Amino acid sequence: MPAAKSQSKSPSFYASVAFLKIQDFARRPATEQARLRAQLQAVVAVTAAEIPPAGRVMLDAADGTAIVVLDDPRAALHLAERALTAVAVGLPLSAGLNHGALQLAGRKSGEGMTGDGIAVAASVAAFAGASRILASRSFRDAMAEVAPGREAVLAPAGTFNDPGLRAHELFTPNERAPARRGRRYTVIAVVLAISLVGGGIAVRSSTPTQRPFMEAVLERTEPYWRQLVERVSY
Repeated sequence: MPAAKSQSKSPSFYASVAFLKIQDFARRPATEQARLRAQLQAVVAVTAAEIPPAGRVMLDAADGTAIVVLDDPRAALHLAERALTAVAVGLPLSAGLNHGALQLAGRKSGEGMTGDGIAVAASVAAFAGASRILASRSFRDAMAEVAPGREAVLAPAGTFNDPGLRAHELFTPNERAPARRGRRYTVIAVVLAISLVGGGIAVRSSTPTQRPFMEAVLERTEPYWRQLVERVSY
């Protein structure tokens, strides 16, 4: 009996995935499923047009579409935000964003993609309600690497467990988050400045009775600015 030929796997690579999920798709009548899928295809055609064809791959899923964005996670976020505007015209979408490992699949690795990058994006989309976007921690980290500071638009949304009991730390777009973070840093800067000025006064002061007073002020303010630092370190 001839030995079986070994099949070499395609090398894995990392990319961002926007999974657009039609809510409650399996429970809908076949005619409605067909209508919603046609609407989704139209939405994807319009929203993905901003990304060059060489930088994206569209993959059909049972209850939606996965768009693999090869270059920039910011483009995946923008695509998801634009796609969810279709909720206003009756297309019940949610979106899951992830950045993870993918592999080419099918004969000669030319018929599609598989990998944890898509699987996690699908799970994240399932956690999101209609008209909501959720993103994984790895997606947020990818945003931070490409555009440091831009990841602040993704605010913490909690930790969710999928059916396999795998925990996912998720985030949701919030354009106000950077502003809030900036205000917090301003507060921290003010508190630190007061503390430093107080410390300078304490050092310059030669009166023995003033030194204990300023040291007491610094000791009392230290817990407050430390708590502020911890609050913005998400």
